[in-house]
Amino acid sequence: MRINHNIAALNTYRQLTIGQSAAAKNMEKLSSGLRINRAGDDAAGLAISEKMRGQIRGLEQASRNAQDAISMIQTAEGALNEVHSILQRMRELAVQSANDTNTQDDRNEIQKEINQLTEEINRIGNNTEFNTKKLINGDAKGTGTIGAKRESVQFDFSGIGAGQTGNTVLTIGGTDYTIVFDNTKDNDNNGKNDSVNATTKTITIATKDSDPVSLGARLKAAFESMRGNDPTLSISEFDFSQIPQNGETLIITARAGGRFDGQAGDGSIQFKSGVNPVITELTNGSNGTNGTLTFQVGANNDQQITLSINDMRAVALGIASTTAGGDADGVSGNAVFASGAENQITKDVTSGTEYALDVTSAAKATDAVKVIDEAIKKVSTERAKLGAYQNRLEHTINNLGTAAENLTAAESRIRDVDYALAA
Repeated sequence: MRINHNIAALNTYRQLTIGQSAAAKNMEKLSSGLRINRAGDDAAGLAISEKMRGQIRGLEQASRNAQDAISMIQTAEGALNEVHSILQRMRELAVQSANDTNTQDDRNEIQKEINQLTEEINRIGNNTEFNTKKLINGDAKGTGTIGAKRESVQFDFSGIGAGQTGNTVLTIGGTDYTIVFDNTKDNDNNGKNDSVNATTKTITIATKDSDPVSLGARLKAAFESMRGNDPTLSISEFDFSQIPQNGETLIITARAGGRFDGQAGDGSIQFKSGVNPVITELTNGSNGTNGTLTFQVGANNDQQITLSINDMRAVALGIASTTAGGDADGVSGNAVFASGAENQITKDVTSGTEYALDVTSAAKATDAVKVIDEAIKKVSTERAKLGAYQNRLEHTINNLGTAAENLTAAESRIRDVDYALAA
């Protein structure tokens, strides 16, 4: 018999504490639905479960990515469906014009519709977007290697001097920037009276005095100022520089790996209209893989598929040319493009003035049919490719769903509580 220690009571208390602790843990598991509420519940199981959770959420996001990719492809394919319809109408008009029951006036009216339809193909190509990304204007063509050959365009403004007025429009990365020459203000030899408006993407250059000092340097400073005011502008992906000790040049270079690096070879930096600076150097870079559409369709690194979409505008399809009266490529005989100011059509953003196919004579019209047939074939090939990718992505979504479901079941066995066992 012991007086100072009640061993039976201690044993009872210890067993009660163990029971209360186990009951508390079981109640926590039952109330939370989780077998692992803290790392101490199952340290190894927690680590495995978290890794699985990362995979599950990645798979679910990849599935959403693939669904978004299908939506993008459907947008492009829908635009090409309309291009197909336009081309079929153009072919119909060419066949009509080839018939000598038509007078010259009749053919002139047919030519007007051909011009408008060709212009509409350009408009569709330039404006078809998904989440502001251009789809069928060649930006997503993506042939080549990033950084293999960047494009630099050098503009020489030495011919634009004192008293110059008018505007120059440069398209940089698909966005138009307007340079306004203002002969009502002196530049004060340092460009103090030059101004920048990032909202309207306009640069005003003072040209009143006899020495518009270093116009290229002032433009460089203006573009960099605009970029600082609004870093979301497309010029954020380009560098501006000059030839050393030549203040009249402006050199614009696509940054390696930049958002527009892949499109540099498609003329994303060029003079567009207005007072014409001299283009003294133009190095065309090939498209880089940044121009390719890349879809993340897996939970892990490099689990991607890529898609390129060719330029589907009029010149690329062969139904328009920047050369008035020129021969259609690959067609012998009389297939030519129209000429004259009345037949100029709205250009795409990478070309000069364009002309549609000439259908103003029977010989020209019948050969135009062959050219349009080739354009229809190109659009058909592109649509078939897009459809194949869409089908592929649908299978990808199904596979991702299966993987996420099974991985969720495995993670549940580790992390979730078994209500019957509650342990």
